[in-house]
Amino acid sequence: MDPLERLLAERACERLIIDFVHRLDLGEPAAVAGLFTEDGVWEWPPPGGDGRRAQGREALREYFGSRPADRLSRRFMSNVLVTVTGPDTATAVSYFATYRVDGYGGGVVPAGPPVQVGQYEDSFRRADDGRWLLAHRVLRLPFGGPTPQAGRVS
Repeated sequence: MDPLERLLAERACERLIIDFVHRLDLGEPAAVAGLFTEDGVWEWPPPGGDGRRAQGREALREYFGSRPADRLSRRFMSNVLVTVTGPDTATAVSYFATYRVDGYGGGVVPAGPPVQVGQYEDSFRRADDGRWLLAHRVLRLPFGGPTPQAGRVS
């Protein structure tokens, strides 16, 4: 793979990482399913996770679409490191911090600490049409706590 192709692959994968959190926080959460391959997987394994797993676009759409309608969240992504492993495959590790409340009814929410700090471990595949897609995303959560209710953030 020449350097320009590698750079374009890295950038496409970085874009997926950011698009994922934008869709969750600012768009339609169920739409993240379209960023995965048809057989794509999202999981939160133990230790640290509760064993949740969704596989396939329909299951992903259902899982992310079940997010509470009154949830307000913002995720901050950093330390995104994409490694192109072949002409049609790549991996990445990225850090995130999640701020969120449930019961949001509008206005400004008093700032509190993030409810989660962790990393995503991703694998990507290039589709037949040339687009890069998430094939597998693993959530690792070394720091976490309950989601506070709006108006009761401490």
